[in-house]
Amino acid sequence: MSGMETSKNSKERAYSKPSPFSMVIFGASGDLTHRKLIPALYNLHVQGLLPEDYSIIGFARRDNTDEGFRGQLRDAMEKYASLDAIDPAVWTDFASKIFYHQANFDDVQGYYSLRQKLEDVADRGMRRPDGPSRQCLLDLKQNLLFYLATPPNYFSGIVDRLEQAGLNYCHSNKQEGWSRIIIEKPFGHDLQSARKLNAHITRVFNEDQIFRIDHYLGKETVQNLLVLRFANAIFEPIWNHKYIDHVQITVSETVGVEGRGPYYDTSGAMRDIMQNHMMHLLALVAMEPPFSLQANTVRDEKVQVLKALRRIPDECTSKCVVRGQYAAGVIKDQQVPGYLQEERVPEGSTTETFIAIKAMIDNWRWAGVPFYLRTGKRMPSRITEIDIHFKPVPQVLFNADNTLKHNILSIRIQPNDGMTMRFQVKVPGQAMNIVPAKMDFSYVDTFDQKTPDAYERLILDTIFGDATLFTRSDEVEASWDFFMPIIQGCHSKNTEKIPTYPAGSWGPTEADDLLIKDNRFWYLTYRSLKRYNRS
Repeated sequence: MSGMETSKNSKERAYSKPSPFSMVIFGASGDLTHRKLIPALYNLHVQGLLPEDYSIIGFARRDNTDEGFRGQLRDAMEKYASLDAIDPAVWTDFASKIFYHQANFDDVQGYYSLRQKLEDVADRGMRRPDGPSRQCLLDLKQNLLFYLATPPNYFSGIVDRLEQAGLNYCHSNKQEGWSRIIIEKPFGHDLQSARKLNAHITRVFNEDQIFRIDHYLGKETVQNLLVLRFANAIFEPIWNHKYIDHVQITVSETVGVEGRGPYYDTSGAMRDIMQNHMMHLLALVAMEPPFSLQANTVRDEKVQVLKALRRIPDECTSKCVVRGQYAAGVIKDQQVPGYLQEERVPEGSTTETFIAIKAMIDNWRWAGVPFYLRTGKRMPSRITEIDIHFKPVPQVLFNADNTLKHNILSIRIQPNDGMTMRFQVKVPGQAMNIVPAKMDFSYVDTFDQKTPDAYERLILDTIFGDATLFTRSDEVEASWDFFMPIIQGCHSKNTEKIPTYPAGSWGPTEADDLLIKDNRFWYLTYRSLKRYNRS
């Protein structure tokens, strides 16, 4: 079997199931496993999208048993599962495929015993009380999927131990199974550490065995960006600098650091959200049409966008970058503390909880078109939105006084996944009164079904070997390369006072000025407040 199974299109996938596999989750006692991974796997099981024979092995340091682990996951499902109800019979069948393996991440003997556990589970799990024994699939023929749901400081050690135990086997004509690894972000802390991590992992696993996961790419609306652009003749001809004035991308959160003070203070909004999530959105909006939907073809075009980003000078207080930090304020009628008052946040920290940048893409399609990106914590609402602002109509006929509103295509990633198009209409009556109207598309209203969780799609893609929605090493490094001058500039000025904004607001006023000086404004802010009170 080849290292990367040929990517199957969605029609083929709809009528096929993946081959039997065993999935090992490192960090199985952690929040990600309980909140996202097990609910996603359960939903895939319920929908019949997994093979009849598969197993899930939780790998963690805490003492536990198979039954104890299953019980903990059952309790977590009550809190986090997306399904309205958990069918006891279905859960019993699903839980019978779950096992627990206790070992320290740095103990190589734990990986040899994991190998034995995989053999035992495969042998035991494929015997049914009412049927014959099936052939054990391991013996370096089993399909193995490793999920690193651990802090990033464990990544390299886990990879090394998998190699020592022979569980990273690469594909050749002599091997009948596959071995793949899913790695959660962050992929490094800067360009140097990202390169070091990539070099370390690719020494043990081939690039086509590595799936760097970013759950944003599993969201239906993010995937729909390609369909919107390349399956509709009305958009692609005008998707360029001739017709688009500028693009705004906002990722806002209402939550604070939620007890993650020590981690967040070494990360900040730039590393936590903008360097990864928002770069994916930017690349999908700006990429050239790929000649096919094969994984590497799509990812090639994304990388070209990141390489074309104009580097921002390393002065963080330059005209293109604004940082901010939330102060005390009110969120949903509740008083909340400022960042510096949060638990375990260092006194006097200058880590940003908000960042806005003005980015330019130096290629033929986007010459002269600004991309304004912002993300922040403790903002008024949780929303991810892309706003495509088209150029105004000429100052003749209906726009002689230059007062007509621009056409805007708003793409909502979350919540209420969908799109809205703003255009001009005449108000009924004798006078020529023109006002903006909207056409709205909502996934929920149109399809009358719940949008699948991003982890469901991404885990299933990994099992099929489809890497389209995963990040390749050169994409990781291209993104870090763009942000390094900004990070270095911020670091050199970390003794300066960082602008603040009240919790519950849309960020520091300096972020408004970033657009105002270009005679623009944050459309999402304007729409949410129903006014824009700064001249």
